[in-house]
Amino acid sequence: MSFHSAAAQLVTLAAEGEPHGGNHNSLNPAVTGGGALIILLLLLWITTRFNRDR
Repeated sequence: MSFHSAAAQLVTLAAEGEPHGGNHNSLNPAVTGGGALIILLLLLWITTRFNRDR
């Protein structure tokens, strides 16, 4: 399978999505972003606890 035919198949697959963008109804962008922010802040806090020598 060549790169061109694989790319054409992926474009066709992507074009068959829902007309409203394919987002699931339960995915709220504010909740998703807020959850990601909380997780990243938690990881930052954990990292700074292990680097007390700096």
